[in-house]
Amino acid sequence: MDYTLLAKTPLFKGTSEQEIVVMLHCLNARTRSFAKGERILHMGDMPRDVGLVLSGSVRIESVDAWGNVTVLSRVEVGQVFAEAYACAPGVPMLVDAVAAQDCEVLLVDVERVTTVCSNACAHHARVLRNLLEAIARKNIRLSQRALHTSPKTIRGKVLSYLSSQAAQAESHEFDIPFNRQELADYLGVDRSALSAELGRMQKAGIIATRRSHFVLKESPLEPSPYSG
Repeated sequence: MDYTLLAKTPLFKGTSEQEIVVMLHCLNARTRSFAKGERILHMGDMPRDVGLVLSGSVRIESVDAWGNVTVLSRVEVGQVFAEAYACAPGVPMLVDAVAAQDCEVLLVDVERVTTVCSNACAHHARVLRNLLEAIARKNIRLSQRALHTSPKTIRGKVLSYLSSQAAQAESHEFDIPFNRQELADYLGVDRSALSAELGRMQKAGIIATRRSHFVLKESPLEPSPYSG
């Protein structure tokens, strides 16, 4: 177990590595490994554990009755998933959690987090505050997705998403956590239509892109670093 990594995660921030060693036993935490593409949680599951990604990444997706997949978010190392469902007993999941890569996940029993143990350790209160903050931040990210998908045109959706990524990176040049198909799913558009629109935007000098790397152009006349 990489306790140094855990101490840097949002769920365990404010705790020392030594405290985490004690807490993991108290919180009934255990690790599981998943292969790329493996379902970690299925729609309809009622999880009692919060998942924390230790390595690899996890994709949160929705699949409709016709098998169409919509990517809602991607959970990277140090981030948590299923926290809202774990805190709402009896509420079935409306999404799937899928290993986007081979990954290792720490599962933390949410009942142990919300219930003061016999030792009345102060760590519980700290982790509980961190968990509430994680839920709030997740809700904000979902609100951001609703904002990005609200424009009527594909270009509007793309510009909204890329603008937010640039603001987050504090740079006009950045990498996004999605490939083309995942970005299309996230924005709720057809992949071919998305690729065509990105091509038009690049030709117009609005952006430069290669795979998951993007540059927002300060001037439409600025040459693309990927041209020629």
